Amino acid sequence: MLTAFAVAVVAAIVLIVALAPRAPDPRAAPVPQADTPPASATPGPGLSGAVDATWAAEVAAATGIPERAVLAYAGAARDAALNREECGIGWNTIAAIGLVESDHGRHDGSSIGPDGTVSPPIYGPPLTGEGTADIDDTDDGALDGDAEHDRAVGPMQFIPASWASWGFDANADGRTDPQNIDDAAIATANYLCRSSGEDMVSIDGWRTGIGGYNVGGQYLRDVEAAARDYAEVAP
Repeated sequence: MLTAFAVAVVAAIVLIVALAPRAPDPRAAPVPQADTPPASATPGPGLSGAVDATWAAEVAAATGIPERAVLAYAGAARDAALNREECGIGWNTIAAIGLVESDHGRHDGSSIGPDGTVSPPIYGPPLTGEGTADIDDTDDGALDGDAEHDRAVGPMQFIPASWASWGFDANADGRTDPQNIDDAAIATANYLCRSSGEDMVSIDGWRTGIGGYNVGGQYLRDVEAAARDYAEVAP
């Protein structure tokens, strides 16, 4: 995964002990269900709607993450727990990616609307090879508005080719939109799980997953620090 804003925790005690001994097990900060969760983790409002709203508000107050983003991150983690249970990804890891990639959809004055869509849309710089990867256009500019080179798109900074493989309609609006935090968060969770070999629990698996999303030692350190901090302060 390529990012415009950073080039470059976790759901199990072994990773926290190995990477950050002072941090608690992120499983101590679970994702409480709403009073009336959906029957299954199918695409639609249920991905965010299955998360306890009071808990999300408390997490937002404690972490500074926009509440709408907390619901998306936690909904994506809950969906992964139901459908990719071997992966073990935590909401705080998804949130850490969101912070490093776009400050939770707030990069350059953007914000997340009630429907989860970021406005104004977020685009990274053209990937021309000058200080970035060199990626020619793959989507005729449909997602990124650039018909010459690809650009990373949305709050989780997917490039068009990756979005074509991982895009997911999490809010049941009939389209997969990388500028929508619900769609982007579940795509991120699924991408990380697959990149890690369905293992976001072990230290090697977690590092492999993050490295598959974006390369660079500083990127790994930034995501690790944010994920650990979120696990520490969340109720």
